[in-house]
Amino acid sequence: MVQYAFHFDGERCTGCKTCQLACADYNDLTCDFWYRRIYEFGGGAWEQGEDGTWSTTAFTYHASVACNHCDNPACVKVCPTGAMHKDSETGLVSVNEKRCVGCGYCHMACPYNVPKVDRAKGHSVKCDGCADRVAQGLKPICVESCPLRALDFGPVDEMQKLGERADFAPLPDKGLTGPNLYVVKPANAQPSVGFAGEILNVSEVK
Repeated sequence: MVQYAFHFDGERCTGCKTCQLACADYNDLTCDFWYRRIYEFGGGAWEQGEDGTWSTTAFTYHASVACNHCDNPACVKVCPTGAMHKDSETGLVSVNEKRCVGCGYCHMACPYNVPKVDRAKGHSVKCDGCADRVAQGLKPICVESCPLRALDFGPVDEMQKLGERADFAPLPDKGLTGPNLYVVKPANAQPSVGFAGEILNVSEVK
């Protein structure tokens, strides 16, 4: 088995959303079911110095997030039919649409809010790492579309060389599922636990 993983370089990402839109176009998605989402996270305040002058501690950064094809995917653990499964050859997590009953347990269990239930289709939907492209020796469409090369994809041992396992706000603690997402943290990145700041584009990533 070769476990595949994503890499995200937070020092390169400008939040342009090209990856998100390319994914939506490739998978014919509506705005209700983005497979990749761009979080804008920020915080800070104004502080007055002893000399009476004011300075700001404001910061903002972006995080491009899709399914992380975790080592211990919570969605797979709770699926009552086995529809949500981790491929034994690639480690990619996907949905068997014929077995999924649309119960939504996967959506409720995932700390990354990745699987969604498409009621019109009657089953859950999510990023599968562009498994069809990977089988052809290609990279996911989001990776190839990024104009600043902030995304990459490949065997986990290669992605580990590019960064550390994702563990910064607004993402949850990496210990929950063991995400196969390795990152270069953006400037001012806040810790997953005890962070300062908030998601600034909640309506876009809900």
